[in-house]
Amino acid sequence: MKKSLREQFLIKRRELPKSEVKKKSLQIQRRLFSLPWYRTAHKILFYVSYDNEVDTHDMIKESLMSGKTVIVPKTDTQKKTLCLSKLLSWDDLSPCAYSILEPREDCIREVPVSSVELFIIPGVAFDLCGNRIGHGMGYYDRLLKNTLQAHSIGLAFECQIIKSIPAEEHDEKVEMIVTEDRSIHCH
Repeated sequence: MKKSLREQFLIKRRELPKSEVKKKSLQIQRRLFSLPWYRTAHKILFYVSYDNEVDTHDMIKESLMSGKTVIVPKTDTQKKTLCLSKLLSWDDLSPCAYSILEPREDCIREVPVSSVELFIIPGVAFDLCGNRIGHGMGYYDRLLKNTLQAHSIGLAFECQIIKSIPAEEHDEKVEMIVTEDRSIHCH
Protein backbone atom coordinates (compact mmCIF):
# COMPACT_ATOMS: atom_id res chain seq x y z
CA MET A 1 0.00 0.00 0.00
CA LYS A 2 2.68 2.52 1.07
CA LYS A 3 4.92 1.53 -1.83
CA SER A 4 2.22 2.21 -4.43
CA LEU A 5 1.23 5.48 -2.69
CA ARG A 6 4.89 6.54 -2.67
CA GLU A 7 5.24 5.85 -6.41
CA GLN A 8 1.97 7.63 -7.20
CA PHE A 9 2.89 10.76 -5.19
CA LEU A 10 6.48 10.88 -6.47
CA ILE A 11 5.13 10.93 -10.03
CA LYS A 12 2.63 13.65 -9.08
CA ARG A 13 5.38 15.78 -7.49
CA ARG A 14 7.83 15.28 -10.35
CA GLU A 15 5.16 16.43 -12.83
CA LEU A 16 4.91 19.84 -11.14
CA PRO A 17 6.50 22.49 -13.37
CA LYS A 18 9.65 24.09 -11.88
CA SER A 19 7.95 27.51 -11.93
CA GLU A 20 5.06 26.15 -9.85
CA VAL A 21 7.47 24.48 -7.37
CA LYS A 22 9.28 27.81 -6.97
CA LYS A 23 6.08 29.84 -6.53
CA LYS A 24 4.45 27.42 -4.08
CA SER A 25 7.71 26.98 -2.14
CA LEU A 26 7.86 30.75 -1.62
CA GLN A 27 4.27 30.72 -0.31
CA ILE A 28 5.20 27.86 2.05
CA GLN A 29 8.30 29.77 3.19
CA ARG A 30 6.23 32.86 4.04
CA ARG A 31 3.74 30.74 5.97
CA LEU A 32 6.51 28.83 7.81
CA PHE A 33 8.48 31.98 8.71
CA SER A 34 5.36 33.58 10.21
CA LEU A 35 4.77 30.68 12.64
CA PRO A 36 5.69 31.19 16.31
CA TRP A 37 7.53 27.83 16.31
CA TYR A 38 9.87 29.14 13.60
CA ARG A 39 10.19 32.67 15.00
CA THR A 40 11.15 31.50 18.51
CA ALA A 41 13.44 28.62 17.47
CA HIS A 42 17.17 29.32 17.41
CA LYS A 43 18.38 25.90 16.23
CA ILE A 44 16.48 24.59 13.22
CA LEU A 45 17.07 21.44 11.24
CA PHE A 46 16.19 21.83 7.56
CA TYR A 47 16.22 19.08 4.98
CA VAL A 48 18.05 20.21 1.84
CA SER A 49 15.50 19.81 -0.93
CA TYR A 50 15.98 17.88 -4.17
CA ASP A 51 13.84 16.15 -6.80
CA ASN A 52 10.98 18.71 -6.88
CA GLU A 53 10.47 18.70 -3.09
CA VAL A 54 9.26 21.89 -1.43
CA ASP A 55 12.35 24.01 -2.10
CA THR A 56 14.23 24.76 1.14
CA HIS A 57 17.32 26.36 -0.43
CA ASP A 58 16.12 29.97 0.00
CA MET A 59 14.66 29.13 3.43
CA ILE A 60 18.09 27.91 4.55
CA LYS A 61 19.94 30.91 3.12
CA GLU A 62 17.47 33.39 4.64
CA SER A 63 17.57 31.61 8.02
CA LEU A 64 21.37 31.78 8.01
CA MET A 65 21.26 35.51 7.17
CA SER A 66 18.76 36.19 9.97
CA GLY A 67 21.07 34.64 12.57
CA LYS A 68 19.34 31.28 13.07
CA THR A 69 21.54 28.25 13.71
CA VAL A 70 20.82 26.08 10.68
CA ILE A 71 21.42 22.36 10.99
CA VAL A 72 21.33 19.99 8.03
CA PRO A 73 21.51 16.20 7.78
CA LYS A 74 24.51 14.21 6.57
CA THR A 75 23.57 10.68 5.52
CA ASP A 76 25.41 7.69 6.92
CA THR A 77 24.35 5.07 4.37
CA GLN A 78 26.13 2.23 6.26
CA LYS A 79 24.27 2.80 9.54
CA LYS A 80 21.15 4.16 7.80
CA THR A 81 21.18 7.21 10.08
CA LEU A 82 21.43 10.96 9.75
CA CYS A 83 24.30 12.80 11.38
CA LEU A 84 23.37 16.43 12.11
CA SER A 85 25.76 19.20 11.16
CA LYS A 86 25.70 22.94 11.81
CA LEU A 87 25.79 24.81 8.50
CA LEU A 88 27.83 28.02 8.39
CA SER A 89 27.61 28.70 4.66
CA TRP A 90 25.64 27.45 1.68
CA ASP A 91 29.01 26.87 -0.01
CA ASP A 92 29.79 24.11 2.54
CA LEU A 93 27.33 21.83 0.71
CA SER A 94 28.02 19.49 -2.18
CA PRO A 95 26.13 16.54 -3.74
CA CYS A 96 26.54 13.39 -1.60
CA ALA A 97 24.37 10.36 -0.89
CA TYR A 98 21.35 10.08 -3.20
CA SER A 99 22.64 13.26 -4.99
CA ILE A 100 21.34 15.41 -2.11
CA LEU A 101 23.36 18.45 -1.07
CA GLU A 102 25.08 17.70 2.25
CA PRO A 103 28.02 19.18 4.17
CA ARG A 104 31.38 18.28 2.67
CA GLU A 105 33.55 16.11 4.96
CA ASP A 106 35.75 19.09 5.90
CA CYS A 107 32.66 21.16 6.83
CA ILE A 108 30.93 18.75 9.22
CA ARG A 109 30.24 20.36 12.59
CA GLU A 110 28.30 17.66 14.40
CA VAL A 111 25.53 18.68 16.78
CA PRO A 112 23.41 16.46 19.04
CA VAL A 113 19.81 15.78 18.03
CA SER A 114 18.75 17.03 21.48
CA SER A 115 19.95 20.57 20.64
CA VAL A 116 17.47 20.97 17.76
CA GLU A 117 14.40 23.06 18.62
CA LEU A 118 12.53 22.71 15.32
CA PHE A 119 12.67 19.94 12.71
CA ILE A 120 11.64 20.77 9.12
CA ILE A 121 10.84 17.38 7.61
CA PRO A 122 10.39 16.30 3.98
CA GLY A 123 7.82 13.82 2.78
CA VAL A 124 6.44 12.29 -0.36
CA ALA A 125 2.90 12.44 1.10
CA PHE A 126 1.26 13.42 4.40
CA ASP A 127 -2.14 12.85 5.94
CA LEU A 128 -4.03 15.23 8.23
CA CYS A 129 -2.94 13.27 11.33
CA GLY A 130 0.74 13.96 10.62
CA ASN A 131 1.58 10.53 9.21
CA ARG A 132 4.05 10.71 6.34
CA ILE A 133 5.41 8.63 3.55
CA GLY A 134 9.09 9.26 2.93
CA HIS A 135 11.39 7.44 0.56
CA GLY A 136 11.00 4.22 2.56
CA MET A 137 14.38 4.04 4.26
CA GLY A 138 13.31 5.31 7.69
CA TYR A 139 16.02 7.95 8.12
CA TYR A 140 13.66 10.62 9.46
CA ASP A 141 11.62 8.15 11.54
CA ARG A 142 14.82 7.11 13.34
CA LEU A 143 15.85 10.75 13.73
CA LEU A 144 12.50 11.86 15.21
CA LYS A 145 12.21 8.85 17.53
CA ASN A 146 13.98 10.55 20.45
CA THR A 147 12.96 14.17 20.03
CA LEU A 148 10.58 14.89 22.85
CA GLN A 149 11.06 18.63 23.39
CA ALA A 150 11.40 19.80 19.76
CA HIS A 151 8.60 20.64 17.33
CA SER A 152 8.34 18.99 13.90
CA ILE A 153 6.85 20.49 10.76
CA GLY A 154 6.42 18.71 7.45
CA LEU A 155 6.57 20.78 4.28
CA ALA A 156 4.36 19.70 1.38
CA PHE A 157 2.45 20.95 -1.60
CA GLU A 158 -1.34 20.65 -1.32
CA CYS A 159 -1.23 17.89 -3.95
CA GLN A 160 0.80 15.77 -1.49
CA ILE A 161 -1.91 15.77 1.20
CA ILE A 162 -3.90 12.55 1.35
CA LYS A 163 -6.86 11.55 3.51
CA SER A 164 -5.14 8.69 5.31
CA ILE A 165 -1.76 6.94 5.37
CA PRO A 166 -1.43 3.47 6.90
CA ALA A 167 0.92 4.00 9.86
CA GLU A 168 3.23 1.34 11.23
CA GLU A 169 4.69 1.12 14.73
CA HIS A 170 8.08 2.61 13.75
CA ASP A 171 6.53 5.58 11.88
CA GLU A 172 6.96 8.99 13.49
CA LYS A 173 4.38 11.73 12.91
CA VAL A 174 4.95 15.44 12.40
CA GLU A 175 3.02 17.91 14.58
CA MET A 176 2.18 20.29 11.77
CA ILE A 177 2.19 20.38 7.98
CA VAL A 178 2.69 23.61 6.07
CA THR A 179 1.45 23.81 2.48
CA GLU A 180 1.03 26.75 0.11
CA ASP A 181 -2.60 27.08 1.28
CA ARG A 182 -2.65 26.28 4.99
CA SER A 183 -0.96 25.19 8.20
CA ILE A 184 -2.39 21.89 9.41
CA HIS A 185 -2.12 21.19 13.15
CA CYS A 186 -1.90 17.41 13.47
CA HIS A 187 -1.91 16.77 17.25
